[in-house]
Amino acid sequence: LSKKRYLPTRKQTGEPPLFLASAFTKKPKTTEVVEGDTAVFEAETEKTGIKVKWQRAGAEMFENEKYIIKAEGNKHSLTINNIGREDDATYAVIAGSSKVKFDLKVKEPGMIFVSVPAPAPEAQPEPPLDPVGLFVTRPQDGEVTVGGNITFTCKVAGASMLKKPSVKWFKGKWMDLGSKVGKHLQLHDSYDRNNKVYIYEMHIIQAKMTYAGGYRCEVSTKDKFDSCNFSLIVHGKIICFQHYRNVFAEGHEDGAELDFSALLKKSEPKTESQPDVDVWDILRRAPPSEYEKIAFQYGITDLRGMLKRLKRIKKEEKKSTAFLQKLDPAYQVDKGQKIKLMVELANPDAEVKWLKNGQEIQVSGSYPRKLMFPILLLVLKVPQDPLYPSDTCCSVYIFEAVGNKRILTINHCSLADDAAYQCVVDEEKSFTELFVKEPPILISHPLEDQVVMVGERVEFECEVSEEGAAVKWEKDGIELKREETFKYRFKKDGKKHYLIINESTKEDSGHYTVKTNGGESVAELIIQEKKLEVYQSIADLTVRARDQAVFKCEVSDENVKGIWLKNGKEVIPDERIKISHIGRIHKLTIDDVTPEDEADYSFVPEGFAYNLSAKLRFLGECCGIWFLICNRNTTDPFFFPFPEIKIDFVPRQEPPKIHLDFMGQAAPDTIVVVAGNKLRLDVPISGDPIPTVIWQKVNKVIFPTSYLLSETEGRVRVEMHEDHCIFIIEGAEKPDEGVYRVTVKNPAGEDKADITVKVIDVPDPPEAPKIIDVGEDYCTVQWQPPKYDGGQPILGYILERKKKKSYRWMRLNFDLLKELSYEAKRMIEGVVYEMRLYAVNSIGMSRPSPASQPFMPIAPPSEPTHLTVEDISDSTVTLKWRPPERIGAGGLDGYNVEYCKEGSTEWVPALQGLTERTSALIKDLVTGDKLYFRVRAINLAGESEPALTKEPVTIQEILQRPKFWLPRYLRQTLVKKVGETINIVIPFQGKPRPKVTWTKDGQTLDAKEVGIRNSTTDTILFIRKAEHHHSGTYEVEVQIENMNDKVAITMQIMDKPGPPQNVKIIDVWGFNVALEWKPPQDDGNAQISGYTIQKADKKTMEWYTVFDHYRRTNCVVSDLIMGNEYYFRVFSENLCGLSETAATTKTPAYIQKTGAIYKPPSYKEHDFSEAPKFTHPLVSRSVISGYNATLSCAVRGSPKPKIFWYKNKVDLSGDAKYRMFSKHGVLTLEIRKPSPFDGGFYTCKAVNECGEAEIECRLDVRGNQISVDNILL
Repeated sequence: LSKKRYLPTRKQTGEPPLFLASAFTKKPKTTEVVEGDTAVFEAETEKTGIKVKWQRAGAEMFENEKYIIKAEGNKHSLTINNIGREDDATYAVIAGSSKVKFDLKVKEPGMIFVSVPAPAPEAQPEPPLDPVGLFVTRPQDGEVTVGGNITFTCKVAGASMLKKPSVKWFKGKWMDLGSKVGKHLQLHDSYDRNNKVYIYEMHIIQAKMTYAGGYRCEVSTKDKFDSCNFSLIVHGKIICFQHYRNVFAEGHEDGAELDFSALLKKSEPKTESQPDVDVWDILRRAPPSEYEKIAFQYGITDLRGMLKRLKRIKKEEKKSTAFLQKLDPAYQVDKGQKIKLMVELANPDAEVKWLKNGQEIQVSGSYPRKLMFPILLLVLKVPQDPLYPSDTCCSVYIFEAVGNKRILTINHCSLADDAAYQCVVDEEKSFTELFVKEPPILISHPLEDQVVMVGERVEFECEVSEEGAAVKWEKDGIELKREETFKYRFKKDGKKHYLIINESTKEDSGHYTVKTNGGESVAELIIQEKKLEVYQSIADLTVRARDQAVFKCEVSDENVKGIWLKNGKEVIPDERIKISHIGRIHKLTIDDVTPEDEADYSFVPEGFAYNLSAKLRFLGECCGIWFLICNRNTTDPFFFPFPEIKIDFVPRQEPPKIHLDFMGQAAPDTIVVVAGNKLRLDVPISGDPIPTVIWQKVNKVIFPTSYLLSETEGRVRVEMHEDHCIFIIEGAEKPDEGVYRVTVKNPAGEDKADITVKVIDVPDPPEAPKIIDVGEDYCTVQWQPPKYDGGQPILGYILERKKKKSYRWMRLNFDLLKELSYEAKRMIEGVVYEMRLYAVNSIGMSRPSPASQPFMPIAPPSEPTHLTVEDISDSTVTLKWRPPERIGAGGLDGYNVEYCKEGSTEWVPALQGLTERTSALIKDLVTGDKLYFRVRAINLAGESEPALTKEPVTIQEILQRPKFWLPRYLRQTLVKKVGETINIVIPFQGKPRPKVTWTKDGQTLDAKEVGIRNSTTDTILFIRKAEHHHSGTYEVEVQIENMNDKVAITMQIMDKPGPPQNVKIIDVWGFNVALEWKPPQDDGNAQISGYTIQKADKKTMEWYTVFDHYRRTNCVVSDLIMGNEYYFRVFSENLCGLSETAATTKTPAYIQKTGAIYKPPSYKEHDFSEAPKFTHPLVSRSVISGYNATLSCAVRGSPKPKIFWYKNKVDLSGDAKYRMFSKHGVLTLEIRKPSPFDGGFYTCKAVNECGEAEIECRLDVRGNQISVDNILL
């Protein structure tokens, strides 16, 4: 493609049209001269060297003897010599795009005239006072420049007015400007108390060219009316050429030569030679919603007349000569998809242009405009435009030519492609509009719940399906916006959107929602108090008997209190145990340590969800075993020394001995070790010679006697020394637990000892929790203890939850749960969750349990509303109600209806199962019982609260007087055609069920011909095929005991009439034939509305209609051809149509040829003159206010009389409220929407040369009130 750029038109950018600055500093003026004189017109341009043209009546003028054209610098003149009558015309001078018109007026010699210069626009005289009418000062004509403001003012005398007058402003004839008040139009009024004058002003702000035209101001009081017309002229806006220079400087970066010709051509005002716009063609093609806009634009003020004319115009589409198939009116495509626009040409070689928003989609200069290739690919670069989104950089267009088909394919449609397209072939165009539908924005990665401390940074993140999509953030249903404090920050990164809270507070806790046009995601934010920092934690202690143990810790907040726990139980201070809190340091001091003090100690800060733990180990005064439990992370053993004992050496054999009861104190029979820690047992032995040591687990030998492990071999090993052996387990495990037996042997004997090792650990993970109850925003979770508690009692449980599609688990409790169930709250209804838990003992926390089955918090709906008893009979009750106000995410499965006898507590189901309807008919009830009824709404979550009847309902029929509700169309004669189906439905009321009886003309109806079907609320009369004999008066009666009601229906069954009788040719003369006939014997049960007369030449016998809808029984057929013979036939006509057959003349009528002399009979001329006479009088009427009313009468007279209508002796001819009609002597006066004020005496007067006649009636107009009978019913 070429690098040529195109400047968007101002119409496309939505800016107002531009008008160039005038090139003239001095303009020629209209001049009046005497015939034979010379006229000189002068003009001065702003710059020198500008080419100036002179025109006369739109045609360019050239210099000759009569016309002298001069140009000196910037001064130009036109001299017209020897002026004649033919020079009286309109002239113009043109410089560039500026054009000035002026007139030359030629006077006959001898006339005296004075040329008065035009007054300056500044010197406007004061508007004259209006001494007549309601106006003191009327609005005056005005002029304004495009974009300027103007005010029209009128003043109304208020000295004699008791009430403020009503003022309306109109544009044209009908457009009320009161409904157009807004940005460009404002109406104001005030009252001058000093002068007692009402002042009304109309302000036009930023005027446009379309505001020009005629305006009208109307003022009215209770008994007076006045109006005033004025006009507004809007001049073009003056701008400088610098604007265009700036525009082109931006649009032409390549520095190419600027071409102003197209721009000047667009901005040049229309000349007189340009064709006028066909407004009616524009209106015919425009939708009705644009009529008012187009009328305002082209100055059409009579909107009603415009609509009438449009109604008469037939919309005939011209058959296209260039297109065999045009574009569809509109296309729709999803964003990112492909669309094809196809036309079919009549001439395959025709040149085709494609336009978008009026601009041609240009191809590269190397290709001819005429498509010579089957496919041409065009990548159209779209310049950055505020009308298009920033993410649309280019669109791909593919042009295809397949035979006589031309296809425009648009790939990867964006919002920039949403435009109007045209296909142009020669002078014909095919229009279409492409709508690019943006797909809904889906949330691909939802928000996740978060738990943070006060003051921490919170960041919610979600991912949507489209980059740059608009999202809305809400907190607890309230939209979040950027506040002055910038508490919330919104961030976009491609498809990801972030909500950031820099310093969170407790008030920020709640539910946060991100919404798009395709979905939403909700997450919960929990803000906890600020995290406590631990500067020094408590450490494990190993203390001898009767020594002092001190646990000390230091935290960041000196105001934080806490409690000390021993094996999970609170430590109570006494004389030996002391607890202190000094500043940030907390101490637990234990004096005279005893074996009972050996335990796990913890410090729990008050208000924080964690604790500090350490272990106290007791070291006895003496022990038969040296043992040590080392932490897995340390290698420093604690050796427990024994007192020195001196033994005299006696060189003799000594049996081996294991010293587990040294100094008479028993060694511990069970040694406890935490899983993962190191176990070291030092066992003193004696014997001479040195005994052999064998370690074995009961029933299992661990090490062979002859195999000794070195210090570095194996996880479980034995180290041998002369006087003791050491048993070591690195990283104790559960299988290491059991009874270990140590055996020492030498030739003098052997000795054995059993030591029990217990390995304690964190508990096993519990089984998956179960959800036993679900509510609107809560659920109840239940679980079982773990199968293995780790060798220590379970201290409690920790529960977590997450959304099903999320990966973040949120802790629900910070204090251990002692029970095996928990009610979790603050959940979102309709969101799917999962639960899991941890078991905690003194060693630590287990691994998490498997997640529970997914569940959704839902709640039962609220109770049904407006429960009412609609109907009661002796054994049934009909109930009605409305759906619950709140249904919830669980939907609605149906309703359960029950009843209970008064005084009883047993509720009986009224229906089998659930009903989905909001009404129910309960049958088989006992007459006389008093029952309560209740209705429950049911969904997945259960039953709602019941809706109850307030009072017991007595099962007993309620007596209701029978009455018919006759439809309006049955209150007059029902007219049907023969063969039509008749179905009459007449509703009635009455309880108990009334008896319905139909009769026709006093006789019972024949069930074979007429079908009757009765229900509790209506009766239906059905006739499958209407016949003549079905006409008549039908009466229907409803009766309950001695009460009844009757209505009568008149039915008229019509058919086509029979043919007329005795069609005769009465006379033949010249080119005329006189016919006469009699009405048909069978009128089809309807009045004969007219006749159709046809003629046929005897030679061809082709019938042609001469008269139709002819009302008389005789006629004269004229314009017949001499020498031919004619037959005539007559059809009769009524509301059903023409008769099936026609009556035909028996003999033809012969039209004699030229030469035959016709002698007309001589007769006296009859005087048909007759004074007016009313043949049908006016009838007094009473009508309802607000509905059109008519008064009719009939008059005859010759010559035709003139008609005058009067109300209370006042002529109504000029009043627009009344319309008068006269047709064939029938006179009608139509009163549009009468009010009580229109009541009175109306007179119709007929006048002609022979006399006059008048007739009078009374019209009463009553208000539209509801009758008392209807209110009682």
